[in-house]
Amino acid sequence: DMKTDLNLLLECLKYQMDCPVSQKEALITIYSICQQNSEASEYFREIGGLMFINDLAKSSVHCIVKEAALFTLGIIIESNVYCQETLCTSALFEDLILFLINKDSGVNLKRMSVYVILVLVSNNSNGQTYVRDTGCISLLLQLFRTALSTSEMNLSDENTNQCYQLWSSVCSTLCACVNNPQNEDNQNICCSVFPYAKEWLESCTEPEIVRPICSFVGLTVANNSYVQKYFVSVGGLDMLAKVLIKLTRHSCMSHSSTKLAVVVTKTLDACIANDSAMGVVLTKYHTVSELLKLLSNDTLDTGEKISIILTIGHCTEVCAENQCELLQNNGLPLMIQILTESQDEELHKAATFVLQNCKQMTEQLSLKITDNSLNMNNAEELEVQVRKRSLQDYWKKAKEILHRINLIEKEHDEERVQGRVFVDGSSDTNIEASKYHEVNPPNPKTYIERTQKEVQCLQLTSKSDDHVLAPSVNWSPLKNEIANPMDPLNASTRQNERSNIPWSVNELQTERVLRTHSINEKTACLKNQLHFLSVFFFFLPKLDQHSFYSEITKEEKSTSATSASHKIGDLRCLGCTAGGLSFNSKTFTKMLQSCPYQCDRHKVILEAEERYKKELRKLAVCNNSTYATHEKILLTPVKKGRLHTEITPFRSEKDSFQSK
Repeated sequence: DMKTDLNLLLECLKYQMDCPVSQKEALITIYSICQQNSEASEYFREIGGLMFINDLAKSSVHCIVKEAALFTLGIIIESNVYCQETLCTSALFEDLILFLINKDSGVNLKRMSVYVILVLVSNNSNGQTYVRDTGCISLLLQLFRTALSTSEMNLSDENTNQCYQLWSSVCSTLCACVNNPQNEDNQNICCSVFPYAKEWLESCTEPEIVRPICSFVGLTVANNSYVQKYFVSVGGLDMLAKVLIKLTRHSCMSHSSTKLAVVVTKTLDACIANDSAMGVVLTKYHTVSELLKLLSNDTLDTGEKISIILTIGHCTEVCAENQCELLQNNGLPLMIQILTESQDEELHKAATFVLQNCKQMTEQLSLKITDNSLNMNNAEELEVQVRKRSLQDYWKKAKEILHRINLIEKEHDEERVQGRVFVDGSSDTNIEASKYHEVNPPNPKTYIERTQKEVQCLQLTSKSDDHVLAPSVNWSPLKNEIANPMDPLNASTRQNERSNIPWSVNELQTERVLRTHSINEKTACLKNQLHFLSVFFFFLPKLDQHSFYSEITKEEKSTSATSASHKIGDLRCLGCTAGGLSFNSKTFTKMLQSCPYQCDRHKVILEAEERYKKELRKLAVCNNSTYATHEKILLTPVKKGRLHTEITPFRSEKDSFQSK
């Protein structure tokens, strides 16, 4: 029988005053019976056991008896509200203060004393008043600051672990002092340790530290504008935002980080719930985007999702920057998805709260949608506007590429015209070059080295071109080469050799080759630019293509022949409707060519490719006609010592050719 056991245990306590071990065992048995048993606790109070244990805790000289007595008192008070009312007196709080300030009190005894304070103030406004009036709350705040050091976080150490348990109990007791019921006076007192709480969050993100601090801060600032503003003023809100960023980065890999991030989120919400204007502090940390990432975690339960959505709602309630961030990160479609997929009523209310906050911005942005926009719902239209703004850099880059292509084509045409004039006036150029060398004879050794480097560079570059150039150079520095007698440039060459200036022909030909090589480089650049532009437009999303080509086709339409072609160009072709299929640049072009008509944006691509292919064909014809007659031009410089010995055989061959 429970009552009989309690009577016997109480008698044992009274008659075992000289045996602390027996008293401790009796106390342990008593609290095991009364734990979570309101009836047993009430009976033990009626037989005088509660007051006897209270006196025993104060009078015993044995530490183990004091600790066991205090813990038994806490269990009985927690189990029965009448026991709480009986012991909730200023006298007991004063006794507990003595235990806390006594230097001889061990960490465990202080912890038991804090536990009794906790059960006295929990859900008890009288206890909250006593803890403040007796100065007990000030002592608890001192323990919060000094019980544990930021450098002592090795919880595996027994002494450190005991200090941590005391500090954690102090945090829980302070939470009970300010909440349930809310006590504004105690909140205003407890906010004095906010700077220390900030230091804890800054130095440590372990769950053992973050959870107690977040609980204490969240309950202290709840529904108290003055305390909320003070917490923001000391940088507490900034620190919470930084901790949230760290935790969300690890949430995808750690389940504990996800749960802890939710705790931090609830604390953030409590800090700005009564004054949403303070949410502007969170904009520089992109807190809304971090919350959206956290919300997408599949391990969250319904209650955690509600807490996150409510925090997003308070962040976006009056802050336009947070609203924009919500739109940029597809927050509205996510809220709509929650409304359509979830059946939880509270979750629906939270999502509706967020949508209602952004209603004004939704209306403002919807007015900016042009008449040519596709028929989409409001959420999709807002998403389009945000994506357009974020891709303006890409549009500018594409326009610059088109402008560069036009410049390269123009320069290519000019180079080709200059090449024709160069061929027609080659004899005159050779004569002028000979005269120049007569006046300024070059250094043969320097010239030979330069010519070798240029020709080698040309050979390497020619191999990397997409089309094979006709061989224009025969380089063999170990043997003599004879120029083709049918070459029209030989007349100029022979004239230069008579003047003992063998360099003009070689220099002139090298210049021609390098000029042609420059044209080939520009052609290759044109090819690369066109290919890049084709790929850029092909892989760009439909929205971005339409936005970009809407800018380009304004100029194209100005040069069109009739307005009927404009209407056809505005329609959607196969390239517009087949964006989700798999294509490459070749198959995509073939598909566009097979279409009976093309829209303006894809017509630009086809026209650019046609211009490119046309220029390549012209260039190939020009190269073939130019190089066919110069395949065997001698580029090997004649050494200075062998110059006079080679003139005679060369002249004899020349005379033989003229006699024919």
